[in-house]
Amino acid sequence: MTRLNNHNLGNLTADVATPSYDRSALTPGIVHIGVGGFHRAHQAMYLDALMNLGEALDWGIVGVGVMPGDKRMQQALEAQDYLYTLVVKHPDGQYEPRVIGSMVDYLFAPENTEAVIEQMADPAIRIVSLTVTEGGYNFHPVSGEFDLDNPQVRADLANPTQPSTSFGLVVEALARRRAQGIAPFTVMSCDNIQGNGDVAKRMFGAYAQARDAELGAWLKTEVAFPNAMVDRITPVTSPNDINELAQRFGVDDAWPVVCEPFTQWVLEDHFPLGRPAFEKVGVQVVEDVEPYELMKLRLLNASHQALTYFGYLAGYRYAHEVCQDPLFVDFLLGYMREEGTPTLAPVPGVDLEAYRLTLIERFANPQIKDTLARLCAESSDRIPKWLVPVIRQQLAQGGDIVRSAAVVASWARYAEGVDEQGEPIEIVDRLKAPLMAIAAENRQRPTAFIENRQLFGDLADNTRFVEAYLSALNSLHERGARATLEGLASSKGTL
Repeated sequence: MTRLNNHNLGNLTADVATPSYDRSALTPGIVHIGVGGFHRAHQAMYLDALMNLGEALDWGIVGVGVMPGDKRMQQALEAQDYLYTLVVKHPDGQYEPRVIGSMVDYLFAPENTEAVIEQMADPAIRIVSLTVTEGGYNFHPVSGEFDLDNPQVRADLANPTQPSTSFGLVVEALARRRAQGIAPFTVMSCDNIQGNGDVAKRMFGAYAQARDAELGAWLKTEVAFPNAMVDRITPVTSPNDINELAQRFGVDDAWPVVCEPFTQWVLEDHFPLGRPAFEKVGVQVVEDVEPYELMKLRLLNASHQALTYFGYLAGYRYAHEVCQDPLFVDFLLGYMREEGTPTLAPVPGVDLEAYRLTLIERFANPQIKDTLARLCAESSDRIPKWLVPVIRQQLAQGGDIVRSAAVVASWARYAEGVDEQGEPIEIVDRLKAPLMAIAAENRQRPTAFIENRQLFGDLADNTRFVEAYLSALNSLHERGARATLEGLASSKGTL
């Protein structure tokens, strides 16, 4: 067994790819806030690939954790010289392990706020990137406005030089660079939000404006926020993943990452201080990201929500189980073809039918073992961004919304907190308490869930949507998830 660190890289078996570059030559160029599995399987992986070509050695990543739970990640990576193993799991059972070396440091902000700010204020840092999840941008799900009443945000505004939020940290670093005459870094969002760069610009701009009007105006005109579309299924690392890596390849890694073979990154080319040559390692650098991000959000992300609640209620616990069931595959393809795709503009260079079929293949990969519990989590941040826009556009253009309405109904049924066998469901959502309280009224007041205007706006006022939603919810209560989908299939999209 070989403990993963710089000293032991040469002791790993030939089956495990390792960095071909001299890690001692790396210098920081990027600070990344929110070091989770996805960042390590995606952005950090692309940089490692570029470094293996002998390039971008001045673009090393300094990770930053801002949440209390990030301390454990920081400790695990520090003990391994910030190395970790990325294991690509192919559908045929082949495992492809690779040690990633593009991270050079990891700072835990709650214990050393000043070090984080000074690192970002360093002129060598030209990009600050983010994977803070959909909920990390602190905006109202319907209005889209920045929440200035958030207690952490209020505390940061009261003491801006000792912040705790990503907004406070980034804006304080930008303020110091401005005061010292150092050009601002680019803020690069890598989160699953439509127009993620535009959203980040509004949110960080709103915080800066609330802190100081002049600073806010400067940020909005001088700081670049490129949009990006990112894609790679990356399940939460399990104890079994750690054990498998040790047993199959002899690597002792406290926190490896597993992922599927597919990966995509479409990036708007807007980096005033420069960027790594990402296009050399497969990144699509484009002028307009929107067609690609809408394709991903409305086909991949919304389809995840379409399979997860129905699948969980029907007794499945993994995405691949659901997508090896023809009934569920027909439902997903029906949603993608008849409801999601009609809301998309042409996507340059993409065959949408091939993309849809590829999604089913990816979801059905038995090696990934992506849990439905993960896909069900934080639905209040996901459904309003991924599915509700499809429903609205389809209603506006007279298109089909029956499957989308059924997905919303399946979420409402899931939020009741009990499955069809009477077993409790652990709801994971920032709005858990109010959602479960509303869902408890589903049988007595069937429109209660969709009357939540914070999540659905005025959809409860649309008769066509309400009828489709109530039909699906009633079927879920009376007949269950599987019979509901069978009803949709037999009636070709209507219940």
